[in-house]
Amino acid sequence: MVGELPVSERARRRITRRLMPFLLLLFIIAFLDRTNVGFASDGMKKDLLFDDGVIGTGAGIFFLGYFLLEIPGTLLVERWSARKWIARIMISWGMIAAIVGFIGMPWLGSSSPKDQFYILRFILGLAEAGFFPGVIVFLAHWFRYEDRAKAKSMFLIGIPLATIIAAPVSNAITSYVNWGGLASWRWMYILEGIPAVLIGIWTLFYLTDRPQDATWLPEDEKAWIVGEIENERAAKSQMGGADIVKGLMNPQVILMAVIYLFAVAGMYGLTFFLAPMLKTHKLPTWNQTLLNIIPYVLGLTTIILNGRHSDKTGERRWHTTVPLLLASLAMAGCATFFQDLTLSMVFLSLYGLTLYAYLPAFWTQPSSRLTASSAAVAIGLINSIGNLGGFVGPLMVGNLKKESHSFQPGLWFLAGCILVAGVLSLFLRPVEKKAS
Repeated sequence: MVGELPVSERARRRITRRLMPFLLLLFIIAFLDRTNVGFASDGMKKDLLFDDGVIGTGAGIFFLGYFLLEIPGTLLVERWSARKWIARIMISWGMIAAIVGFIGMPWLGSSSPKDQFYILRFILGLAEAGFFPGVIVFLAHWFRYEDRAKAKSMFLIGIPLATIIAAPVSNAITSYVNWGGLASWRWMYILEGIPAVLIGIWTLFYLTDRPQDATWLPEDEKAWIVGEIENERAAKSQMGGADIVKGLMNPQVILMAVIYLFAVAGMYGLTFFLAPMLKTHKLPTWNQTLLNIIPYVLGLTTIILNGRHSDKTGERRWHTTVPLLLASLAMAGCATFFQDLTLSMVFLSLYGLTLYAYLPAFWTQPSSRLTASSAAVAIGLINSIGNLGGFVGPLMVGNLKKESHSFQPGLWFLAGCILVAGVLSLFLRPVEKKAS
């Protein structure tokens, strides 16, 4: 019986059941709205005369807007309210994501469709800024250090899971939906933006900022988790690192920001262009859909397993480094054998199996070194600088494709980015299993 379990086990289970499925749903919607450009690219090329360079620039410019408000947004989660800030983020990004579907319409202004695309993607980045690092900070309010990588792995499976969902849904919309004379790619943006608004409103009523405010936690479980988090915070404060400046200037934080920049460039450079790459093989639409999701299905497994093993052993550095180095080799294999569909899919599958596995161990490290606002600022800094890779990756792949008429040079560029991230992660300092 659950009532016979120790209070620690009961609290951890109840918190996990209450928070993690909902946060995962939010992340899936966020990732879907930021990456669905690849599925709309053919229609935008046809109707708006965009080329791969425009698509890549527009896909990446999202991260410039994201960069500007990342640290302020993360601090608001720490010092104000995660519930209200995340709800605001979702409602505003859902509205902007839907408006992208009206690019080129007279009522949207007299600027060119290309400029409208760039502007709306930039604003979408502003609207979503602070979501991902805000959730990472939020999880530190609810999960002990020993449980954090596992919790983050449950959240981070949203990255591959969103793509698994996006591929069939987006392909179905762009293949069959053209209501009211609007092109199907326009409906994709509109229909995929609406859920963010609706769930953003729900967030206001569902999330709880901190354990002490949770009416859904029994008093003994509430007292246990509040005590655990406070003890961890006090221990880290004694070790130093409690002010904001230390969060910004910590050498390990700066190193993590650079690592994340190269890893994100490698990830998003492929995410935005995988669907167009598969189309070069002239396969039926649903065959392309199946191949599109295979790397991400494999990634689901390794995120969970690597996160759990990292928590079990308390080791973080090698759980970050090894997946990145293996992913760089897999991407190099994909670049080498790009023209051979079978071999390229084998290496793409290995890429999916390895790359995403590093995320839980990686994102557990900032809050293990710092506390309170310093950790929030560190997470915001890492994510804001790192996500500039989301601008560089798609931009380079799109423009290399435009110049060479092949995706192969872009794939080599992505392999190099991931290799740099893996090599740099060798210089991360080991983190003790406990923060006390």
